[in-house]
Amino acid sequence: ARAFANQARAALRAGAPAAAVRAPLARAAALAAELPASHDTAYLMISAGRSYARLARGDGDAGAASADLAEAHRQLTRAEAMSTAIGDARARSYALGYLGALYEQQRRFDEALALTRRALFAAQQAGAPESLYRWHWQLGRVLRASGDSAGAIASYRQAVTVLAEIRYELAQASASGEGSFRDAIGPVFFELVDLLLATAPAPSDVAVHQAHLAEARETLEKLKAAELRDYFRDECVDQLDAKLERLDQVSKTVIVIYPVVLPDRLELILTFPSGLRRATVAVSGEALTAEERRLLILLEKRTTREFLPHAQRIYDWLVRPFEADLAGLAIDTLVFVPDGALRTIPMSALHDGEHFLIERYAVATTPGLSLTDPRPLERENLAVFSSGLSEAVQGFPALEHVPAELAALRALFGGKELIDAEFRLPRVAGELEQNDYGIVHVATHAEFSEDPQSSFLLTYDGRLTLSNLGETVGRTRFRERPIELLTLSACETAQGSDRAALGLAGVAIQAGARSALGSLWSVNDAAATELLTEFYRELKENPVTKAVALQRAQRKLIADANRRHPFYWSAFLLINNWL
Repeated sequence: ARAFANQARAALRAGAPAAAVRAPLARAAALAAELPASHDTAYLMISAGRSYARLARGDGDAGAASADLAEAHRQLTRAEAMSTAIGDARARSYALGYLGALYEQQRRFDEALALTRRALFAAQQAGAPESLYRWHWQLGRVLRASGDSAGAIASYRQAVTVLAEIRYELAQASASGEGSFRDAIGPVFFELVDLLLATAPAPSDVAVHQAHLAEARETLEKLKAAELRDYFRDECVDQLDAKLERLDQVSKTVIVIYPVVLPDRLELILTFPSGLRRATVAVSGEALTAEERRLLILLEKRTTREFLPHAQRIYDWLVRPFEADLAGLAIDTLVFVPDGALRTIPMSALHDGEHFLIERYAVATTPGLSLTDPRPLERENLAVFSSGLSEAVQGFPALEHVPAELAALRALFGGKELIDAEFRLPRVAGELEQNDYGIVHVATHAEFSEDPQSSFLLTYDGRLTLSNLGETVGRTRFRERPIELLTLSACETAQGSDRAALGLAGVAIQAGARSALGSLWSVNDAAATELLTEFYRELKENPVTKAVALQRAQRKLIADANRRHPFYWSAFLLINNWL
């Protein structure tokens, strides 16, 4: 019975024809009916009921869909009766909850509410938080559909609270192949944010309006932290956040832009000196993602300006709505907290029709405001450790400008250098253990992919994975002076992969560094050396923030007719602390 049920589920996931699902499903249901009452039998019936419900949702034949729904109801009702008879509160919770989902699917909200509340009670009896969050979430959806926004918000808050308690178990489930962590829990957070923004009162009701915007942003902060923990498989990756100030309260010359990509619209939550503001843009999440993907591809075509209409369109969505508000303020830096596909594009390359965004403002990104140490750069006694590869090793091409890049850094700051045959993992680990370095510069091939275990920095004799990097560099995170800046020159992020971008965005957090500087694609070697040399010179000679130093370096390349195309300069992102 279990084998047939699994066969049906696999066929559903593979998008097989309905007949290829119904045949094993009917066999599973028939065999389950002959089994004695038990925990396993109840779950077999629940599994069959869920598969029939999924069939009904995807079937264009109204008659077949109705029959599938009836069979789903029959299996779940049997499971509920059996679990009640054997005193299995956990199984009863699932049976009742999924019965409620059937009525929600049919928009029969009174029955859905009653069943979902019974499922919640059973989950509480069983001490089953992994089902409890589901039924709080389901109750929130049903209450919202019924017009009870206040009750829906309360239920969503309960779901988010329970998820915070079981985040480790959920991360383990996604790691074992039971589905995407973000796909599983992301909708709970985004639906709560959607509801908070949809019910926010007019700005004239200052206190309540600000509270709704603040809670919406804080809800997404929780999801971003959980997503980083899941990516790195590290429950401690965000452990600094408990002792940190809010970054948006540190500098008054900065506007923080928090894009919220929803299915039907884009919401922008903005931090102005006067408080939070909101802008709503009529573009679907699907259209925004398609535009971002196209821009990223075209930015790497250095011989054309095909990128320009796309850079202007995304500027119109992300910056234009508050452009006039910025004009009257002494703002020099825009900090983006991107999500989804927005993580994969350089905001500096957005274009207003006359200028690139970086020509007007310094630009930085952060994976989350609560994940970053907001202290300014400590310039006194700033020790530097630089390392890299110039030779071709392990099938990767030579980086002939690396010696010049490291020499320029050494001329400005001095410090220790390991290059080529000296650039080996034991030497790197030893240097970082024995010395307090403020800047760690690594000029080598690096790749960030969907899987952090496949993401790496190339050393002379091997590959330094993100986990190894966290163990090696992360030992410095609890020192009095942790690493101020981790620079990864010549790195590359898997194109179009939102999850791969988490690796680049989160590497500073995992390594315990306050800031990271890295690139979305493998930049022209000579251009990268020129940009980074100018960046470090600005940091050394002028009392500017890291974001402004990068802006000045990028503007210098833009002024060069041979380097004006954003391919040469926009790939570099300053991540986390921009001060």
